[in-house]
Amino acid sequence: MHRAIAELVATLAPPACCACGRPVRDATEPLCGTCRRGLPWLRGPRCPRCALPAPCGPCPGSRLAFDASWAPVAHAGSARAAVRALKFENRLALADAMAAQMAAVAPAALLEQADALVPVPPDRARARRRGFDPAALLARGLARRTELPVVPCLRRTGPASRQLGARARDRRAAGRLRIEASRPAPTRVLLVDDVHTTGATLHACAGALRAAGARRVAAITYSRTL
Repeated sequence: MHRAIAELVATLAPPACCACGRPVRDATEPLCGTCRRGLPWLRGPRCPRCALPAPCGPCPGSRLAFDASWAPVAHAGSARAAVRALKFENRLALADAMAAQMAAVAPAALLEQADALVPVPPDRARARRRGFDPAALLARGLARRTELPVVPCLRRTGPASRQLGARARDRRAAGRLRIEASRPAPTRVLLVDDVHTTGATLHACAGALRAAGARRVAAITYSRTL
């Protein structure tokens, strides 16, 4: 029934690729074949702490509060376009496709050493304007595929600080990101977000989770900035 409805809609309004805008043959696919084949998959040895290609030294994650991080693709090309389409163009179907890619190739140990998925909390004003939370959508998609529960136990406090476009030093500045736990945290947490850039947001979340009782905090994102 879902496919039949999708095909009817496609006949009336031909679907377009969320990344490049070209027509797609299958209305249930958010990316065209060219963009799917062009995804910049991260292969080869990587640092388990910062998720960058190894050797990463000096590791940018060595002083951050999370124990490990991982992402399937680099934040470039069609992956970057897909993230932008999800966050700024409301192409919500992308979230499930991204979650499927994350779950399909995630290291087994990363998932096995987690008790729960915790989405990185959005700024409340931005979430109201968008009407959705990208990290929460990714977490729900991962939960369906991993059977890990989603525990939204973090919240942002204080004035919003926009990370997009900020310099690395500014992103990591003390007090820029104010995040706290709204309840006790799971013992072993897998943080979920769309992009890992400098690690500042993941660091702030991990610190709040540790203060709330978490013993291990790892992070999984869709893309990693190189």
